[in-house]
Amino acid sequence: MPLNIRTYYDLTAPDKSGLPEQIGAQRRRVAERLAHVGRVVAVMSGKGGVGKSFVTAHLARALSRGGRKVGVLDADLNGPTAARLLDADRAALVVEGDAAVPALGADHVRLVSMDLLLADGHPLAFRGPARERFVWRGALEAAALREFLADVAWGTLDLLLVDLPPGLARFEELAELLETPPAVLTVTIPTPEAHAAVRRALRAALEQGGRGLGVVENMVGDQFQGDAAQALAEEFDIPVLARLPFHPLPSAWDALAGQL
Repeated sequence: MPLNIRTYYDLTAPDKSGLPEQIGAQRRRVAERLAHVGRVVAVMSGKGGVGKSFVTAHLARALSRGGRKVGVLDADLNGPTAARLLDADRAALVVEGDAAVPALGADHVRLVSMDLLLADGHPLAFRGPARERFVWRGALEAAALREFLADVAWGTLDLLLVDLPPGLARFEELAELLETPPAVLTVTIPTPEAHAAVRRALRAALEQGGRGLGVVENMVGDQFQGDAAQALAEEFDIPVLARLPFHPLPSAWDALAGQL
């Protein structure tokens, strides 16, 4: 028997929490912060271990070297790596006025990551009743993503790359917060197992209004066999933007950046 769980859309009596108003205010604040961001691109795969953060960081650097203003939002709150990949792991977020100023990574890439807020080697932890922490964690992580968008002075950017963790939850939250769902850059490795996981996530993202930019096939070589990128490209009618070996040359990143 399906559960009939009400959402804030279903509320008819006055809501003492003011939840609809709070959500509306947060969305307006996100829109204001991103008013000068040309395009938001979600870098996703639906699967861990495909090198998504690696692709995000080096693509951002190549875009910046090409003259575009680029920011990276590391939305992997529990396993953030973008700061280290952008040589900004010792940076700190500075608060000026009512907003945090992004850290500056390699090649002048602006960056916000949970890694800049956590003590070295310490996991992300939320305050609250220990026995109920699991109930609230999802909501609190969604709130953290909202703050990274709404309370950061991103300034003028050509692209904001959002490095998403495995799964689809962060993409859904991101799509809900933006005025229009983000464009989707999909990262996979060649194997059939990766293809199956990435295919499900990509289909869900497109069904929620995301626009597929293309597929990047990472870790191409003798170690991983398969044609995941080509299969995804044919099924979803999107291009294969790059096939990257384990140690891509800078020219490979520049070529990928030139297609975005």
